[in-house]
Amino acid sequence: MGNLGSAYADLGEVRLAIEYYETALEVAREIGDCRGEGNRLGNLGSAYIDLGEVRRAIEYYETALEIAREIGDRRGQGDWLGGLGLSYTYLGEVRRAIEYYEAALEIAREIGDRSGEGTRLGNLGLAYADLGEVRQAIEYYEQALEIDREIGARRGEGVWLDNLGNAYADLGEVQRAIEYYDAALEIARGIRDRHNEGNWLGGLGNAYADLGEVWRAIEYYETALEVAREIGHRCNEGIWLDNLGLLAEEQGDLARARKLWEQALRIFEDIEDPYAERVRDWLAALEEGDADFGTG
Repeated sequence: MGNLGSAYADLGEVRLAIEYYETALEVAREIGDCRGEGNRLGNLGSAYIDLGEVRRAIEYYETALEIAREIGDRRGQGDWLGGLGLSYTYLGEVRRAIEYYEAALEIAREIGDRSGEGTRLGNLGLAYADLGEVRQAIEYYEQALEIDREIGARRGEGVWLDNLGNAYADLGEVQRAIEYYDAALEIARGIRDRHNEGNWLGGLGNAYADLGEVWRAIEYYETALEVAREIGHRCNEGIWLDNLGLLAEEQGDLARARKLWEQALRIFEDIEDPYAERVRDWLAALEEGDADFGTG
């Protein structure tokens, strides 16, 4: 049941994955399988991260980590420390996230877990990117990409290609970023990774918005929005609605901008996402007649 959950998660069918994980968790508890219980709790944490429900994910990761420590499961400890790091990155507590990632990286290297090592290096890249240290982030991403190519981890390869795209976009090298996004999108479609397909469509939307190619950006955002709705990723649904609102405002269509932002705000408030404050600011500025919003 747990493996079926992981398979559906890889396909982007996260709600279905959760059903399998919950059933597997129930069985593990019934038979006293502590390792299985911890793994399924951690899987649920990862699933809720994929849905953008970060606070809920943290609860699962913390319980899974406690079990892993009790039974001496070093690999599990590394996995759930990494999950907590990712969670706190999403919440903007980046220094705290780095502590979790570094602890998880140490464990991965200690036990020879190359996949985990690549993931933690890439996660550290994400954290340093959030701190504005983009060149350092690129170094971590490149190390992670090298490992995932070495071990044939296609999904991870796509993730780090995407993040290299983000990094070069941050440095203003947008055409180079598009090359990385296109490569990542090709991998996602090849392995039927719907979750990341949506992410990388959105990344291409961001890139074309930065280039001023608004209609092309809208096409990518709308396709990304469609994917987010199909797989039930509420956080991404809100993000693409927000970005579409910014483009509508830029084109002077304030009624459409307001409608899109109101939809995004309802989602962010429902999942208690910090993005809600940003969207409230957009709506307040709209009401005050301040049209200087910038781009998404």
